[in-house]
Amino acid sequence: MLDIEVIEDPAAAGVSLDPIRTRILMELAEPGSATQLAARVGLPRQKVNYHLKALERHGLVELVEERRKGNVTERILRASAASYLISPAALASVAPDPHRFSDRFSAFWLLALASRMVQETGRLIAGAAAAKQPLATFAIDGEITFRSAADRAAFAEELGVAVTRLVDKYHDGGPTAPTPGPGGGRKHRLVVALHPSLKTPTTPSAKEQDND
Repeated sequence: MLDIEVIEDPAAAGVSLDPIRTRILMELAEPGSATQLAARVGLPRQKVNYHLKALERHGLVELVEERRKGNVTERILRASAASYLISPAALASVAPDPHRFSDRFSAFWLLALASRMVQETGRLIAGAAAAKQPLATFAIDGEITFRSAADRAAFAEELGVAVTRLVDKYHDGGPTAPTPGPGGGRKHRLVVALHPSLKTPTTPSAKEQDND
């Protein structure tokens, strides 16, 4: 079972978005049968079987084992992943294209880059899993509070300079580079993103609730 499966097929994306099937995928984080699922989701077993067949047809659930009980064979299924993410490739004709424009301060360009990252990383994970090879990735996640917009702009400028300096230092330009790697180096995608953190929803104080 994958930690995250990126769904690229539009039909599979449509199947996964059905609320009942989403619930079934959640329940199948641990292997189960149609009979067991029917009790958990409150639906007839025949109805659950119908949804399971659709999910299995699109590779979202997988057969773990078959158990013989008298004249009946019970199929034990499991979700193919712990979590799912729909790739922009599922909406290929209208997916955002970061090549259409390039503006470091545009939130829409940031979304386009994130969209491309989901699509490319999903394909890399699938390829690495098929080849049973590890996938080399690196990420940094953190938060920073700026005293002012000027400080934020200065940080972005310094970050851009620092990243450019590192790229110039480590980028292998090919055969003309001083010490090219054997057979040429492996190209990597680098994206550095900075955006405001989402605000945590505030709950009304007890005093405010009393005044309602």
